[in-house]
Amino acid sequence: MDRLRVENSPVGKIAEILEHMPNDDLADLLGKIPDVQAKVLLDLMTKKTSEEVEELLDYDPKTAGGIMVSDFIALKEEASAKEAIETLQEDYFDTEMPFYLYVIGDFGHLKGVVSLRQLVVVPPDTNLKSIMNIEVVNVRTNTDQEQVAKIVAHYNILAVPVVDESNKLVGIVTVDDVIDIIHEEATEDILKMAGVGGSVEYIETQTIFKSIRRRLPWLLASWFGGIIACYVVGYFEQSLNKYIYLATFMPIIMGMGGNVGTQTSASIMRGLATGRINISRIWHIIFKELTIGFFLGFFYGAMLSLFTQFKYGHELWEIGMVVGFAMICSMTVAATLASSIPLVFHRFNIDPAIATGPFVTTFTDILSVFFYFKIATLLLHL
Repeated sequence: MDRLRVENSPVGKIAEILEHMPNDDLADLLGKIPDVQAKVLLDLMTKKTSEEVEELLDYDPKTAGGIMVSDFIALKEEASAKEAIETLQEDYFDTEMPFYLYVIGDFGHLKGVVSLRQLVVVPPDTNLKSIMNIEVVNVRTNTDQEQVAKIVAHYNILAVPVVDESNKLVGIVTVDDVIDIIHEEATEDILKMAGVGGSVEYIETQTIFKSIRRRLPWLLASWFGGIIACYVVGYFEQSLNKYIYLATFMPIIMGMGGNVGTQTSASIMRGLATGRINISRIWHIIFKELTIGFFLGFFYGAMLSLFTQFKYGHELWEIGMVVGFAMICSMTVAATLASSIPLVFHRFNIDPAIATGPFVTTFTDILSVFFYFKIATLLLHL
């Protein structure tokens, strides 16, 4: 009687509505609410649904096991094409992913895969074992969701099977979930690169205090970097007093270094996200970006040097040499840092997005100021 009363209550109606959701989405939703409330909702669902959802909740939500669905087509390898079609019509008429038919052994181990197109064009008495593709792309239950997304994108498939330690087929990850993962991971990377944390929570839903608390730690690197830059400038105070013109070019030299650093880090992050960067060739990549930074610095350094000659005349040609060489150093160093730091972080399994925001900019500013005044000291004999 109590269960009937609960089933007819608003909570019971909610459970009835939620049960129509795909199991992976339902598991994600229940994982975000208190355990007591989740248990109440699961108790009101069918035994099959609650067991499947509880199994998904046991996995880390950021892994293949946490995002997979248990609604997939699994057929015995001894079955014929005719028997397979009959099984589809009887048991899998409303399955979420009807395009891939996974072939399993006696103990549920993944043996191969057959496409729906293959099944309908072969003779009815054809054995699935004879037409299945045994080289099946698959992932483990503990595979990180970002890696799952890369695999699906790389092989251009609609779903990837998920197996456990014994190679038993336990679920599949579909392309619609992969799209959500790509969007989520890209959002996190962008936020980290901007130095505002890695949460995908939208700015509109954050309180002022929460936004301040989240952004405050990320700006500490810039603040400390600015303090160090002040000391660097103070160290070369004598150079500034003698050639006050040097101060007018500090913004453009630091700014151009920061810009090329942003370009480089964006390219590196994109390459890492898509899997197109081979981490084993890390030194080749760094040298390539260093070369790009050098030639960009040479071009804009030459332009800035000519501008200096035009503005201050030939009597201050040394200033033009200083700003030109400083621009080359600034942009070369920026490109090197912006490529090497994320790659090294990635090599040691640290999120590279952390290194592409305020950290690269801060280091670039400090080194740009240092090289600028050091070059001025050498060329102007200060």
